[in-house]
Amino acid sequence: MKILVTGATGNIGRKVVDHLIALGADDIRALSNHPERAELPEGVEVVRGYLRRVSTLSAALEGVQRMYLAPVLETVTEVVELARQAGVGRIVDLSGDETTDWQPIARAVEKSGVPWTHLYAGEFMENTTMWAEQVRTTGTVREPYPESANAPIAMDDIARVAATILTQDGHDGIAYPLTGPETLTRAERVRQLGAALGRDLSFETESRQETIDRLHPAMGEFAEWYVDGLAAMVEHPQQATTAIADLTGRPATTFAEWAAAHADQFR
Repeated sequence: MKILVTGATGNIGRKVVDHLIALGADDIRALSNHPERAELPEGVEVVRGYLRRVSTLSAALEGVQRMYLAPVLETVTEVVELARQAGVGRIVDLSGDETTDWQPIARAVEKSGVPWTHLYAGEFMENTTMWAEQVRTTGTVREPYPESANAPIAMDDIARVAATILTQDGHDGIAYPLTGPETLTRAERVRQLGAALGRDLSFETESRQETIDRLHPAMGEFAEWYVDGLAAMVEHPQQATTAIADLTGRPATTFAEWAAAHADQFR
């Protein structure tokens, strides 16, 4: 069974390849914009292509039975139509529910007529690295809402679920909400990060606008959306699910585990 991984050198796609190999998949095709720099494991077929350049995709889709679709909004309608024409038997997409900007990916996949499985992932634990400069230089994290709470998920766990579904039957027509294993406030995440670093970190409350202004150079207009999302999770915290463990048979990564593994990024 030939499995195509799009975005195969990206943060999640690269991990999908690794987990497919670990699960015994032996016919993996990896889509990369720069195959010469991909450095993928031996035995993985690397083909040149880019989701934002639809003209590069026809050859990559030839003979593909299942496909991991990375989240690219701009060309998703054209991409899934090409997948349908190529006879792809299932698309596993990373997208989001109707409350997110990623829902158009799920809708486009469904409209294509190709059997599908949606992965609806919440905030990545890796987003915590936006605190790294503050932690390194001041030991203080500044944000407006210390009681904002969600269940952040490790990218590796998303990839592990994607690989599992790509190698199994029985997942067609299902949208899986994926979270980490526990709901944590922002203040508690700071505390756990400090424990991983072996130092006391503090949380300092600043205004909504101060945070938006600080994040704007890196995030642009997304900064306001992000901060208002934090505000919404004060009264409506995201509840953790057990989907990672249920689907893969292994527990999801806790934030404390992630922080210990990535502590050097904050030192």
